[in-house]
Amino acid sequence: MRLVPNPVLPGCHPDPSVCRVGEDYFMVTSTFAYHPGIPVHHSRDLVTWRLIGHVLTGKSWLPLDGSQVADGVWAPTIRHHDGVFYVVFTVARDRQGAATYLTTASDPAGPWRVPVPLEADGIDPSLFFDHDGRAWFTAARDATADGATGPGEIWLRELDLAALELVGPERVLWHGAVGGAWVEAPHIYEHAGRYHLVGAEGGTERNHAVTSATADHVTGPYRTDPRSPLLTHRHLGAGEPVQNVGHADLVETPDGESWALVLGVRPVAQHHTLGREVLLVPAEWDEHGPVLAPGTGRVQGVEPGLPVTADRPADWLSLRGPVDAEIAGDAVTLPPRPVPLTAREVPAFLARRQDMHAFELDAVVDSALVGAHDAGVVAFQDEATFLAARVRRGDGGCVARVAGRLNGEPVTGPEVPVAEDVTLRIRSDGESYAFSCVSGTQEHALGAFPHSVLSTETAGGFTGVLLGLVNEAPASEAPLTFRGVRYGVPASALDGAGAGAHHE
Repeated sequence: MRLVPNPVLPGCHPDPSVCRVGEDYFMVTSTFAYHPGIPVHHSRDLVTWRLIGHVLTGKSWLPLDGSQVADGVWAPTIRHHDGVFYVVFTVARDRQGAATYLTTASDPAGPWRVPVPLEADGIDPSLFFDHDGRAWFTAARDATADGATGPGEIWLRELDLAALELVGPERVLWHGAVGGAWVEAPHIYEHAGRYHLVGAEGGTERNHAVTSATADHVTGPYRTDPRSPLLTHRHLGAGEPVQNVGHADLVETPDGESWALVLGVRPVAQHHTLGREVLLVPAEWDEHGPVLAPGTGRVQGVEPGLPVTADRPADWLSLRGPVDAEIAGDAVTLPPRPVPLTAREVPAFLARRQDMHAFELDAVVDSALVGAHDAGVVAFQDEATFLAARVRRGDGGCVARVAGRLNGEPVTGPEVPVAEDVTLRIRSDGESYAFSCVSGTQEHALGAFPHSVLSTETAGGFTGVLLGLVNEAPASEAPLTFRGVRYGVPASALDGAGAGAHHE
């Protein structure tokens, strides 16, 4: 099998699920509290992916007011059966599955129907369509069975395709392969007359792994594949460029090759800011079941700092719901909202995933139009951890400074007076974030921070950094237009200047 460049979808795209229809592949990933929800990507080769739509947008959107950033939409699964695409997903609250939904479409680009709630506990739902036309639903939850051998369990129930509801008896299938680890991310496959249940164990961090079990019947009993884990990087040490590998979904090509999409992270100095990305590994089947990354046992094709994605169109996201932004080329007009980024509501915030370690984000604001606005460019991890280069009107005119939060603690920097047109900038070399403003012909450093402060390892949660725009102000204020919005490779190396911002 060919060696592919990884990741195939960089930036925060966790929990990949894939299905094939003819020569076309369709993939969905988690979006947590971001709108629109569940991007749908299309590919013909499993390597190059193009965004074609979203499952949760317009009439299919589910409001997420009150959600933490790391809650919301978790681990969707996409499947195709008899001309219909199906997506099942969980909505989480307080890091637990709160509701499970099913939605369908005839075209994966949308529109998708209003999601239907299912009577289902837990998280990470999946669907399996058997040869006899019956559909089976699986999910992960805390163990309920007497004599359970693990803290979690995978359970199954039949899905009535006409009524779109779960019917018949509930069956507990498996408690995982790793003692003391919580099992999740179940997907069932049939191969050579046997059923294979592939899951994930070890948590979402360095111990993450792909495990599996087999059965003669879809309803079990399932026996743990003794080769588990089928794929993990937990034993490869801190120098391995990809960590946290797990959450696999398998797909077969038209010519009979098998591949698996998995998630993983690319840390820099043991801290990752890009979130969990999509990686592609070859797979084979033997008499025992699937073999992932045969001959190597690891994800390959990863080069430090790559890929460069500056030419990729932005998939603009907002928090917990839509905002009335107007995007025209490199200009983004953002009406104000009085909601701060710390609140669990819908702020005037529009951002894209950070998908390169080294980048530069620029936006120009006409400071003459800044009234009661507190607006700028922001590197956003979650409602407790974000940093921004902002402009606001002070007593003597318009000023720029760094402002944000780190683990809930306020961060402020010194104020710099700015002229009418001010360029607000975030620049990174992968190891730090530097914030600055350009007023006239002079660039003023506003503050620099190690990348670790915005990493998941420090901030917690499950998401990567988003880079974008914020316009916090009373709704009565005029919209602000950010001109020359550019996300690209840094024009020059980061010089590390700009100390002076401090915690309060």
